[in-house]
Amino acid sequence: MAGLPSAGELIAAVRVFLEDLPLTGRDLFQARVAANALAIVERELAAPLPPVFELSDVVLCERFRAGTLDAATAGLLDALIAATFARLAVDSPRYATLARLRPPPPDAAPRR
Repeated sequence: MAGLPSAGELIAAVRVFLEDLPLTGRDLFQARVAANALAIVERELAAPLPPVFELSDVVLCERFRAGTLDAATAGLLDALIAATFARLAVDSPRYATLARLRPPPPDAAPRR
């Protein structure tokens, strides 16, 4: 669909609608699960996840299985770690240890 509202705006509107429903019990739980799923989609639309080594997950797995990529591949582990942090930031941005474990940017001052 083109034009206004955008897909992101529609998702946000449905998420807010679900969050504001006067529900209790199981219905409240299910509405919160649905709202959380929509929040994940919102974050992914706002910051699409870059592929590792410019490869789709399927091709990346195929190359692992074929042995053309492994832990010794230059830069692969750093790319996988960065992809993992990017995925956590989308899926669970309030994950308690995300900020503590995230590596600092290369130009950041050392932590004390």
